[in-house]
Amino acid sequence: MSGLLQALAAVVGPGQVMSSGDLSAWETDWRQRYRGRALAVVRPGSTTEVAAVMRACTAHGAGVVPQGGNTGLVGASVPDASGTQVLLSLSRMNRIRAIDGANLTLTAEAGCVLQAVQEAAAERGLLFPLSLAAEGSCTIGGNLATNAGGTQVLRYGNSRELCLGLEVVTPVGEVWDGLAGLRKDNTGYSLRDLYIGSEGTLGVITAAVLKLSPQPVARTTALAACATLAAATELLQLAHARLGAGLTGFEVMGDFALALVARHFPQWRQPLAPSALAPWRVLLEQSDSESQAHARSLFEGLLETALERGLIADAAVAETVAQSRAMWQLREAIPLAQAEEGPNIKHDIALPISRIAAFVAETDAALRQAFPGVRLVNFGHLGDGNLHYNVQAPDGVAPADFLRDCEPAVNSLVYDAVGRHGGSISAEHGIGTLKRDELARRKSPQALALMRAIKRALDPEGRMNPGRVL
Repeated sequence: MSGLLQALAAVVGPGQVMSSGDLSAWETDWRQRYRGRALAVVRPGSTTEVAAVMRACTAHGAGVVPQGGNTGLVGASVPDASGTQVLLSLSRMNRIRAIDGANLTLTAEAGCVLQAVQEAAAERGLLFPLSLAAEGSCTIGGNLATNAGGTQVLRYGNSRELCLGLEVVTPVGEVWDGLAGLRKDNTGYSLRDLYIGSEGTLGVITAAVLKLSPQPVARTTALAACATLAAATELLQLAHARLGAGLTGFEVMGDFALALVARHFPQWRQPLAPSALAPWRVLLEQSDSESQAHARSLFEGLLETALERGLIADAAVAETVAQSRAMWQLREAIPLAQAEEGPNIKHDIALPISRIAAFVAETDAALRQAFPGVRLVNFGHLGDGNLHYNVQAPDGVAPADFLRDCEPAVNSLVYDAVGRHGGSISAEHGIGTLKRDELARRKSPQALALMRAIKRALDPEGRMNPGRVL
């Protein structure tokens, strides 16, 4: 493959092709679960260079693994162990190309960090609402490749709904320029939607036109305690009725999830004390276009009614921006606390909101019976039906041993229950390597056949992110 390395160096410059030394930052995933070996890490600086890299890889028969911030959770953005795949890092392609205030759009390259896009929009008095725990390191290309969700899907939608156009390099090095930024374009198949959520298996997203919104005049945040998930679901219905489109966030957290945060991050104060009578916490956020007083009045009215109806046992309303951020910090700290506790079995599932309480009650009981002492970390985006249903090893059991011995059986039990309740095995994290075999078992044959036909049509030689998704 020396000829390929020479060809790549001629395209991007020798300093942007790394084939020796410590490449672990690119070859190891965020969870430290997948470790591969790349033929080379290549860092192009423009769409033209990406296209030339793809042509070189096609000429030499090499597979290509696109990578953004490498914050994914399903093993989709690191190479396999063969040492034959080119790791295509988009990190140098980090420019904001344009902001169109009249069209309410921002055009960004794929390597732009999500937080940088948020800040660029805010500087113009606008909002890019995609918000994730990893927003300081994840990139727009990766967000789109996985159709990332986050905490404001309830109002603004997933990444797919926040994208009006793409620029994509095909496996053979051609460039599709779909950056018109139109809200209406009914001229055939939606190519944009094929690439969003495809996890780098169909082409390389190099830039995107993103949808912006006006900044809200006021935000209000509260943490409420609920006795049951059914009560939390009723609270969600009430919040929809009272706040309408102003309801931007509705997160749920189980008591053990917050206990892990208290154990590993004791410096982060929790506004509501743990309670066996109200073991669920709901984090609500409202955005208002009128005034802080109007927002506060609506919010307090909602919470008063919820207390009167017995849907919540207690609530704390943020009085300052700092208090609001502290509440969100508790929610975002749960995955970090889990990592400190040790490796765990993650499930990123979607369910009809009306089925979540029954699913959790049934599946919690089944897991505790099958795996005595198992600890369940339930949290997620109740407002859009996305639950992070994670399983931690029992106290005294080595986490690595628990994963090795029990993960297949745990997954089978959880995913069978997801199927019975009409859900999906992946809500926002994607399929990658982690869930590829589960997808083959649980997706309908017709859907799989259509997906494989699309893959063959757009990537007939199977060069793009080989072994992922399908």
